[in-house]
Amino acid sequence: MAQDHLPQSAHGRPSPRTALERLATGADRAARITHTEHLPPRVGRHANWPESIRPEVVAAIAAAGIDRPWEHQARAAGHAADGESVVVATGTASGKSLGYLAPVLSALLDGADAPGAGGRGATALYLAPTKALAADQRRAVSALAAPLGTAVRPAVYDGDTPVEEREWVRQYATYVLTNPDMLHRGILPGHARWSSFLRHLRYVVIDECHTYRGVFGSHVAQVLRRLRRICARYGAEPVFLLASATAADPARAAGLLTGVPVAEVTDDASPRGELAFALWEPPLTQLSGEHGAPVRRTATAEAAELLTDLVVQGVRTVAFVRSRRGAELVAVIAQERLAETDASLPARVAAYRGGYLPEERRALERDLHSGRLLGLASTSALELGVDISGLDAVLLAGYPGTRASLWQQAGRAGRSGQGALAVMVGRDDPLDTYLVHHPEAIFEQPVESTVLDPDNPYVLAPHLCAAAAELPLTEDDLDLFGPQAPALLGQLERRGLLRRRATGWYWTRRERAADLTDIRGEGGKPVQVVESATGRLLGTVDASSAHTAVHEGAVHLHQGRTYLVEQLDLDENVALVTRTDPPYSTMARDITAIRVLSADVEEPWGEARIHFGSVEVTHQVVSYLRRRLLTGEVLGETKLDLPPRTLRTRAVWWTVTDAQLDAAGIHPEELPGALHAAEHASIGLLPLFATCDRWDIGGVSVPLHADTGLPTVFVYDGHPGGAGFAERAFHTARTWLTATREAIAACECDFGCPSCVQSPKCGNGNDPLDKAAAVRLLTCLLSASPDAPDAQPGGRPVDAPEPAGDAEGAAGPGGDQEDGTARPPGDTGGGEPDGGRRGVE
Repeated sequence: MAQDHLPQSAHGRPSPRTALERLATGADRAARITHTEHLPPRVGRHANWPESIRPEVVAAIAAAGIDRPWEHQARAAGHAADGESVVVATGTASGKSLGYLAPVLSALLDGADAPGAGGRGATALYLAPTKALAADQRRAVSALAAPLGTAVRPAVYDGDTPVEEREWVRQYATYVLTNPDMLHRGILPGHARWSSFLRHLRYVVIDECHTYRGVFGSHVAQVLRRLRRICARYGAEPVFLLASATAADPARAAGLLTGVPVAEVTDDASPRGELAFALWEPPLTQLSGEHGAPVRRTATAEAAELLTDLVVQGVRTVAFVRSRRGAELVAVIAQERLAETDASLPARVAAYRGGYLPEERRALERDLHSGRLLGLASTSALELGVDISGLDAVLLAGYPGTRASLWQQAGRAGRSGQGALAVMVGRDDPLDTYLVHHPEAIFEQPVESTVLDPDNPYVLAPHLCAAAAELPLTEDDLDLFGPQAPALLGQLERRGLLRRRATGWYWTRRERAADLTDIRGEGGKPVQVVESATGRLLGTVDASSAHTAVHEGAVHLHQGRTYLVEQLDLDENVALVTRTDPPYSTMARDITAIRVLSADVEEPWGEARIHFGSVEVTHQVVSYLRRRLLTGEVLGETKLDLPPRTLRTRAVWWTVTDAQLDAAGIHPEELPGALHAAEHASIGLLPLFATCDRWDIGGVSVPLHADTGLPTVFVYDGHPGGAGFAERAFHTARTWLTATREAIAACECDFGCPSCVQSPKCGNGNDPLDKAAAVRLLTCLLSASPDAPDAQPGGRPVDAPEPAGDAEGAAGPGGDQEDGTARPPGDTGGGEPDGGRRGVE
C-alpha cells in the first residue's frame, strides 16, 4: 500500500493531503468525499510573561522547552495575577493550561515564602470534567514544577484515590486535582476536614468549562456557589481561571457558571499546522430498509474501514464514535481486517470508552501517549484535553452534536504543530446528511453558545439542602443562590427537608443532603456488569441507560469481547453476562406517553400555535430488536417486562387545526405519518440551533392529544427539569422548522429514509411515516409564522391548563417513541464519560 513517491510529513508519516488521497483511492472511494476544507497553517505570536510571574516559574517553563509564551497565555496570566477571574477560550492544543499554571505556580511559591505560612501556604483547586483529564494534568504539573521544590505538591483526589492517600491530600497537598462530583459529595460536605486547604485557597481552575452545559452545567454552577460560600466562611475569596474550547460569548457563560464577573481571552496566538478536513458520505448498499427505503452503509462500518487503512499507512489515528458499542465495534472490525494484512497490527488497535475499570483506562492512555497504539476507537471520553500529542488523523463517525465538539475532536490531531487530517463520516440520519451536503453549516458558522440554567428549580432545590447541611443557610446567602432561592426555601420547609430557626435554615434529615442529587443526572447507582461464570467485574453502565443497554438478551461489548446479558437485577444494580459471539447487535424499543403540566408561553402562527412549557414524559422499554452486524438488517423482536420511568421536563410543542390540514391537502389517514415524519426530522435538525444532539432530546407526535385537543408535535429536553434546549427551539422556531422542511424536501428518496425522516431511536420502528405529507404540513405551518428569521418571539404567558390523563399518542398510530434520555457529559466518582447513547447503529 506504500507509495514512496508521495510527499511525507516531517515525522516520516504521510502528510494530511497524502493520507486523504490514499483513502480516496479505489472503487467509488473518491465519490464518497462530498467536500474538503483546507485550513492553512498559522504562525504563532509571542509575548513576555507579566512581571508578577515569579522568575523561578519562568525558568521552570523555559527548562521545559518554552522560552516565551504565546500572546493569549501571557494575557490570561496577567488577568489572573491581577486577581481577575478569566476564561481563555482558544483552539485545541493552543497551550491554555500554561496560561493558568504560571500564575498558580507563582502563587504557591509566594504562599510558601509568606511569614506564618505554617507549612501549607497558598493552595489551588483544579476541576476537570473527567478523571482521565485530572490524572493527565497531574503528570504535566509534576513535570513542570519539579525544579520548584516542595512548595508545589500536586495530588489527585477522586473516586480512584486510595483511602490511605486521602488524608495526606487533605493535610499537605497544595494543588488538588479533582472533579465536580468529588467536590459536591466529598469536599464540601466534609469542609471542616478541608479547612486548612480552603482557608488558603487562591485559585480555582476549571478546565474544559464548555462541557458544563445543560443540566450538568447548571448543577456545577450551584456546586461552585456552595464552594464560594464555604471559602468565605474560612476567609478566602478565590479567583476563577477557566479554560474552554472556542465558544460563543465565553465570558457570559463563565460568569453564569461561577457567579462572578469573568474577563475573556479569545484571540488564539498559537501556531497551527495545516488541517485537511473532509466530509465523507458512506455509499448506498443493495439492501432495502423499512418501506423499501434505501439503506446506506453504517458510519460504524465505514469508520472501521478508514481506521484500518490509516493504521496500515502508519498514520496514528483516533476514531470518535457516538456510542460505547460503536467504539467496540469499530475496534473489532479494524482488528479483524488488519489481521488479514499484518499479524502485528491488530494489537496496535483498541477501544476506549466509559465503563472500563480505572486500570484499563490508564493503560490505554499510556499506550496511546507512547505510540504503542496506532489506532484507537473512542467515545467522547477522549474529546477533552488529555495529552495525546503525536496524532496524525481523527475520524468522526457521525456529527458529534455540536460544532464546538466537532472542532474539539478534530483538534486532537496535530497537537505537536504538525499537519493533521480530519474526516467526518456521515451517519444515515437527517442532520448528518444535511451537513455533508451543506459544508457551510460547519465551516462558515460560529460555534454555539453554552446553555445552562442555574435557576432551574429541579437543580437549585437539592443544592439549597446540601448548602444548609454544610452550614445553616442565612438571609445573606440567598443572593448567592439566585432569585428562585427564597420561594424554594419555603417549599423545602413545607416538605420537612429544612427547618427555619432564628439563625437560619437547617437540614433536618439523617442522610447526607449531597446524596439527594446526582449532578450528572444519571438517575441512580451505576449497574455493575459481572461475568456470571467467574464473578469478575467487567465494568459499569449508568443507571439511566440500564434498561436499554443491559436488559435481558442484550448484546454487551467489552474490549472487543462480546457478552450476552442473562439477567438484569434492578434491585441489586447488577447485570449478569456470559461470553458469546452472536451474529447480531441489539437495540431496545420503548413506548412514550406525554402530558402537559403547564403552558408557560405561546406564540400564534395564524391558526397554529407554538408553545413552551412543562411536561411529564413516561417511558417504558417494551422490547428489543436483533440487528445483523454491519448491515443493520432486523432479524427479530423480543418482548421485555421492565418498569416505566417518568421524567418531568421542559418542551416545545406546536399544534395545527383541521382547517390547516384541509388547506395542506392532508387526509386523516396521512396525518399520523405526516406528524411523525415532521417530528423525527425536527429532532434531527435541532442540534444546529441548540447546544445539544438528538440524543439529548426526545419527541412525541399525536394526531389528537388529550391536553391540546389538536394534532400536536412535542420536542422535549431529556433531563429532569429541562436543559434549555426546548427553550432555544421555541425562540428559533421559524429557522429551525424551515431547515427541517428543506431537509425533508431536498432528500432524493421517494418515501422517506434515515437521511430525512427515519430515526435511529424510534420506539415505533419508524412506522408510520409520510414524507410528502410532512413537507405539506410544515409548509402550511411556516406560511403563517413570524417573518423575521431567527426572531426572538416574546410570546405571551398563558394560564396553565389542568393536567390531563396520559397521552394516547405514544402507543397509538403516530405516537412516536424518540427516547430523550440524555447521556452524561462526564465521569462520576467511579466512571468515565462516554458518548453513551440509547440505540446505536
